[in-house]
Amino acid sequence: MSGAVLVAVAAAIGNLLQGWDNATIAGAVLYIKQEFNLQSNPTIEGLIVAMSLIGATLVTTCSGGLSDWLGRRPMLIISSVLYFVSGLVMLWSPNVYILLLARLLDGLGIGLAVTLVPVYISETAPPEIRGSLNTLPQFTGSGGMFLSYCMVFGMSLMESPNWRLMLGVLSIPSLVYFVLTIFFLPESPRWLVSKGRMHEAKQVLQRLRGKEDVSGEMALLVEGLGVGGETSIEEYIIGPANDLEQDLEEAAKIKLYGHDAGVSWIARPVTGQSTLGIASRQGSIINPSVPLMDPLVTLFGSVHEKLPDAAGSKGSMLFPHFGSMFSVTGNQAKHEDWDEESVGDRDGEDYGSDAGGNDSDDNLHSPLISRQTTSIEKDTIQAASHGSILGVRNGSAVQTGGGDQVSSTGIGGGWQLAWQWTEREGQDGKKEGGFKRIYLHQESGTGSQRGSLISVAGGDMHMAPDGDVFQAAALVSQPALYSKDLVDHHPVGPAMVHPSEAAMKGPSWRDLFEPGVKHALFVGVGLQILQQFSGINGVLYYTPQILEEAGVGVLLANLGISSTSSSLLISCITTLLMLPCIAVAMRLMDISGRRTLLLTTIPVLILTLIVLVVGSVINFGSVVNAAISTASVVVYFCTFVMGFGPIPNILCAEIFPTRVRGLCIAICALTFWICDIIVTYSLPVLLTSIGLSGVFGVYAVVCIISWVFVFLKVPETKGMPLEVITEFFAVGAKQAAAAKSN
Repeated sequence: MSGAVLVAVAAAIGNLLQGWDNATIAGAVLYIKQEFNLQSNPTIEGLIVAMSLIGATLVTTCSGGLSDWLGRRPMLIISSVLYFVSGLVMLWSPNVYILLLARLLDGLGIGLAVTLVPVYISETAPPEIRGSLNTLPQFTGSGGMFLSYCMVFGMSLMESPNWRLMLGVLSIPSLVYFVLTIFFLPESPRWLVSKGRMHEAKQVLQRLRGKEDVSGEMALLVEGLGVGGETSIEEYIIGPANDLEQDLEEAAKIKLYGHDAGVSWIARPVTGQSTLGIASRQGSIINPSVPLMDPLVTLFGSVHEKLPDAAGSKGSMLFPHFGSMFSVTGNQAKHEDWDEESVGDRDGEDYGSDAGGNDSDDNLHSPLISRQTTSIEKDTIQAASHGSILGVRNGSAVQTGGGDQVSSTGIGGGWQLAWQWTEREGQDGKKEGGFKRIYLHQESGTGSQRGSLISVAGGDMHMAPDGDVFQAAALVSQPALYSKDLVDHHPVGPAMVHPSEAAMKGPSWRDLFEPGVKHALFVGVGLQILQQFSGINGVLYYTPQILEEAGVGVLLANLGISSTSSSLLISCITTLLMLPCIAVAMRLMDISGRRTLLLTTIPVLILTLIVLVVGSVINFGSVVNAAISTASVVVYFCTFVMGFGPIPNILCAEIFPTRVRGLCIAICALTFWICDIIVTYSLPVLLTSIGLSGVFGVYAVVCIISWVFVFLKVPETKGMPLEVITEFFAVGAKQAAAAKSN
């Protein structure tokens, strides 16, 4: 996975530039005031600092739609160009108005980077380490602040510090970022799939994953294009066809299909067995122990609590043969190069192959079942000529050199992707059929059973000595590319549409009102609001004063360091302390999980804010008060960057469907910037009206509300594929609606 790690590190440099800029302007503004005589004009002084905030807010309104239209990579390239140009203009800046223009350009670059880097990393990272990689922007942002404070502190020791040089240095790292975005960063594979550029998406995935066979993940990305739809939770006993088929009546059989070569598998529905299914049923009514608990939290929790390996990389071990169920036959059409220009008018066609049979690829027969009609004869799908949908090839599982069987249907976090064939009698007596998509997860303690009796609802089932059966929870829904209209026109067999046709409409505001998307937006926007009102800006604002009272300034003055340089050095030290804490958070993000980190760190924030309130109200003596305040500020910073700092952006990049992810992220980012402006400019007013103790008291109350919100409404998403997360939100929205009706 080194490819995904390196790409994430390169993308996170955009946040390093944001942190660099934030720290640089904090030091440079002290000298800008002197040159332009702004001591008597605080409005212009405030605008110089806030102009980047305004630019970031403006560009956020359109960044999501543009990234869905043009792609993630082009927008990151534009961000690096804006950083570079703004650095050059700030280096020139003959007057304050040119400086304001440069700060506006800088803000546009910041807005694009802060909004899209988490999205880009989420879409390129494997589920098992997605949380760790998405903590990189927080780490690089703090690292950029530290490096910038060091630079500005060094310049402040000069006889006549040059603020233009301080600000203009930004163009150097931004040039490095530009080179990386052009020559190193690939386009997001999920975005490529959404535009039908399957061959490019496959090449990018192979580079990111460091392996040739990415057919399972390719199928997953195609399935992730859907928005909305009915999703149900079912429970299956799954085994090879030759083991289960003989013990099941025809009505009880469910045929499962994969996308790679191998043996057939049969599933039998069971009830009352799956912990996920139990959680789903419990979630449909109000939880008596926690009355306001969101059913979604219960659903996600049932996966992580009962399946400890969910965040690991052992998904293919759960179903050791499952990657080898069914395959397209040798003459099956391959649809790897599904580019827009290849999409013609298909009305009335039989949905046969678009490519010749000779254009084959052993690793990616087709990312989905082909766009074809079928003839259903007997009880199996017969291999036919060029127009058949699937050829059943009773081969064996893929063998490695050591004889181990390898699954290519693993999509991360222990989840597997398959399709279910359903058929029924039509009005004319002929059989009609269609497909459903299934995300499968093995239940806890239901590993392979060999030569034994396993008890399921309805009786015992005898297994052959070499049989393997598994009990699995299943998220069952309509395939993303399944066209109901086409099935109406061609009632025999499934009809699949081109991915770009499904995505050509692009994101629409109507998609935002899908229950699952609305539910996710509530979680994402809520986290962004609560994060901004949790006190980080107030503590940052008050830190220099607290440390000055602690005697740090006097100590540095005795060393011959001016008050201006002292404040910069103090900020530098404070930022340095954050870095090891963020490194710890990176390690824990995919082990403890996002929700657990929030529930653990927010109480520490509450405690430190209460201590700051007590320290500002009660006089313990100057030395004791200063020591208490200093310790509280340091603990607050270190705890914030471990949880409430990075996690809202991580979650927002995970919980939205691919087709509307850019639009939803833009809404969350716009909420972030608006709340940032409100908090920043209301702080002086609050200090005047309710005092310092009142301000910290308000922040403590917001943190308490935040903890309750996380406990009741925020699910755990660690180690789960993005597409599975969005399916859970669809189910959770349905359960929440049922809970309200009850």
